[in-house]
Parts: sequence; structure tokens; C-alpha cells
Amino acid sequence: MLDSVVRINDLHKSFDDLVVLDGVSLNVEVGQNMVVFGRSGTGKSVLLKCLMRLMLPDSGEIFIQNINVLNLDGKELNELRKDIGFLFQGSALYDSMTVRENLEFPLIRNFNLEQDEMNKRVHRVLEAVDLTEAIDKMPSELSGGMRKRIGLARSIITEPKLMLYDEPTTGLDPITSKEISTLIVDLQNAFKMTSIIVTHDVLCAKIIADCAIVLDDGHIVHEGTIEELLTAEDPFLKNFFSDEVIKNNGRN
Repeated sequence: MLDSVVRINDLHKSFDDLVVLDGVSLNVEVGQNMVVFGRSGTGKSVLLKCLMRLMLPDSGEIFIQNINVLNLDGKELNELRKDIGFLFQGSALYDSMTVRENLEFPLIRNFNLEQDEMNKRVHRVLEAVDLTEAIDKMPSELSGGMRKRIGLARSIITEPKLMLYDEPTTGLDPITSKEISTLIVDLQNAFKMTSIIVTHDVLCAKIIADCAIVLDDGHIVHEGTIEELLTAEDPFLKNFFSDEVIKNNGRN
């Protein structure tokens, strides 16, 4: 059996009287891509933030590479985060920086690299996302799909072992969404990463996922392969996925 890169035990998180995570437990194994489905407000993004310890759970355990995330001090946490990439919904590029500067930023912040090594890494990830010509452009000069690609390039430039994606195809047209999803798989294979992907995009999930879970009312209510979830006779799953297909087909 493969080792777990991520192991979560009995995770709980509430905001006042609103219970968001209610005893969530899961394992993500080496090289696996796990998709997290759920309606808005069911705790998908909260789960990612707890993993990164951008938010503290009320109780439970989180292990990444067999390290108890919740027991780390600030310095230890920063070291662990060097092995984790995070792609935000809006790509989160710095508008005042060129693409090159955006890509160099996490290297300067986290590593003591010579300029030659930084240049190699910048060019390598730009080649990986097929945007070498954009190196000196500003984010405002890029399309939505290009910004998403640069955001992805910045996420992998530190060569993380674990990638976390929060709605990686939100706001993209179906063709660009498919391209980004395929690119994510290509990069996962090239850089030997494990990933957790929060998404509503069924097409994206079909391309990316090895396995999937569905959150509802703070619980994991279903888990399995994408095909198993899509073909299940369960009324909740039928309604959920039919709604999501309609939403995705109606995107601009």
C-alpha cells in the first residue's frame, strides 16, 4: 500500500453555530489526485485552508508527509509549506509585477538561490505551461486562461510534493477549462506531485481525478472514482451532478 501524503483524522471546524466540518477523515496517497466536491458553503475551501494552516480547526489531526501540521511552530510550518503549492481561484498574481517577477517572488522569499538557478526555474515552468513569450508581460496584458497558467507555473516553481487547487477552472470557458485540466495532469506527471482539487467542474474532475469525495453538511457523504459517483443511483448524487453539469454548460 502506498504511503499517505495527507492524512486527516476526525477534523471539526465551526463558525459560531455554523458547523462546516464535522468529523472529516481522509487519506491521499503518493501520486494520487483527489477531487473534493460539494455545494457552496459545505467546507471545501475551509478544508484546504486547514491543511495549509491558514485556518485552525477546532479539533482533529492533520498529517502531511507524516508531520503533524497542528503541532508545528512558525519556522517548522514555513519549512513544510515549501513542499506545498496552492493555486487560488483568481490565480492571485501581483498586478504590479511582471510575469518573471511573479515567478521569482516565491523563490526569493523561500530559497537562497543564485540568479542563474532562478532563471532556469522560471524558464522551465514557463515552458511547461507553454507561455515563454509572456515572461516580461504584466498580468493585465494576459487573458484569463493565460493568468491561470501563470498562476499554475508560480505554484509549481518551488517543486512542491503536494498541490492544492481551489476551483482551478472557475471563470474559464469550457475549452480553456479542458486545456487547464489537461495541463494540470501533465504537470502532475512531470513533477511527480500529489494533489487535492476542490472543484464544481465535472469535466475537470473527469480529466484530473483518481478518486473523489463529496462533502455535505460537514461530512464526507460519498467517495469513490468519478465514474462510480457519476453513475451511482443515489438520489443526492444524481441531483448534485445534474445541477453541476447544467451550471458548467451554462458558463460563458
